[in-house]
Amino acid sequence: MIPYGAIISSYLVAAVLFILSLGGLSTQKTARRGNLYGIIGMALAVAATTMLILGKVQFPEGLGENFSGVLLNDPTTSSVFAVVIGLGALIGAILAARVGMTSMPELVAILHSFVGLAAVLVGISTYMGSGISVPVGGELVHNIEIYLDVFIGAITFTGSVLAFLKLRGSVSGKPLTLPGRHLLNLLMVGACIYLAFEFVTADGHTAVQPLLWMTLIACVIGFHMVAAIGGADMPVVVSMLNSYSGWAAAAAGFMLKNDLLIVTGALVGSSGAILSYIMCRAMNRSFVSVILGGFGTDGGGGSSTKDEDQGEVVTFDIEETVEAMRDATDIIIIPGYGMAVAQAQHSLSQVVDFLKEKGKTVRFGIHPVAGRLPGHMNVLLAEANVDYNLVLEMDELNDDFPATDLVLVIGANDIVNPDALEDPNSPIAGMPVLEVWKSEMVVVMKRSMGTGYAGVQNPLFFKDNTRMLFGDAKAVVDQLLTGLRSP
Repeated sequence: MIPYGAIISSYLVAAVLFILSLGGLSTQKTARRGNLYGIIGMALAVAATTMLILGKVQFPEGLGENFSGVLLNDPTTSSVFAVVIGLGALIGAILAARVGMTSMPELVAILHSFVGLAAVLVGISTYMGSGISVPVGGELVHNIEIYLDVFIGAITFTGSVLAFLKLRGSVSGKPLTLPGRHLLNLLMVGACIYLAFEFVTADGHTAVQPLLWMTLIACVIGFHMVAAIGGADMPVVVSMLNSYSGWAAAAAGFMLKNDLLIVTGALVGSSGAILSYIMCRAMNRSFVSVILGGFGTDGGGGSSTKDEDQGEVVTFDIEETVEAMRDATDIIIIPGYGMAVAQAQHSLSQVVDFLKEKGKTVRFGIHPVAGRLPGHMNVLLAEANVDYNLVLEMDELNDDFPATDLVLVIGANDIVNPDALEDPNSPIAGMPVLEVWKSEMVVVMKRSMGTGYAGVQNPLFFKDNTRMLFGDAKAVVDQLLTGLRSP
């Protein structure tokens, strides 16, 4: 038997490791160490909780009664629990190993849905057959904890499932703008508040029906909220749902009297909220405006918001692009989702190494919302072993473009759109962008002239100093590398 003090100590160590993990993930240099801290912390937390539930813990006198309802002392039930935990870990490991970096956003979204669903199921089961010892007079607070846990979890569940489908391309990324949708959301929230009074004031555990009705309404709220958010805001949606899943976990921690779950949920919830705020600032939008939705349409197929003819594009071939790269001394590379889809980062890393060997200055410019996930481009470049000292944020580079000889835009669109600064009527007006058009020459690598995820045309393609290089990013970068190495 394991002393109960060892379980508490394990929880404390795990909480510290989670905090260190977040600190490590703040920079590329320490990200691997941060991930390792998180893995060790979670393994320790799962192991300690498993020992607690399986009844392998020696409690001080009288304390074990508080856990009597959740302990699996029956050998058969304990075996089933162990098998389920092991099977879940195996499935998760296999799926995580198989998923590509371009599919990471939808993986994160679907994992958030699991957190939300778990919060709903645990909350309802706790109310219907509570194994948690509640002090006399604490029933009201306990019921509020259950209600909040289920409410936040239901919104997270359906919202995350829809976000997964949008990111996967299974459903349209176009925002669903129903007439009176804001009033509809307000009415649904009002209904949940009304049901809350019925739930928390009921005697005993007799208010299952209000709890289930609230769960249904909250599921509709989560679905409708994400449905109204356009494709261009999906990176914010992912971080927002991450925050929701954290708060759901924290509410579950209060409900289950689990201190580690409270700490972990609070860390995830607060960090997700801060990240959402940072990304909204990067797009010059308020968090409320993102939640209200309506920004962005289907990517890759929309038309320009301008009706007038913007002119003709000038194309480059591989030889001309290679020559421009040889002539340039200062080069900035702007990666986007197209690079992720083509998996061009490894070939691009070799191009960068070659250019640096020739004495050229090469840097990467990263927009905060590039890709479909916060930090998506940073992860891809780190995967390709690109020196993190070469990877700079938008604010660090924007003043350098006028003195830059050549900018290579690889699969990016909205984040280099000059209309964000020059056209007040553009749907992305006011969004900070990488001002690549101020450089001496811009070469844009794209499959076609299709629009980005915001669904608006990009005047950058028609500027006098812009050249279009069409083709798959991976194939194009490979050809550039071959051309550069040729005598």
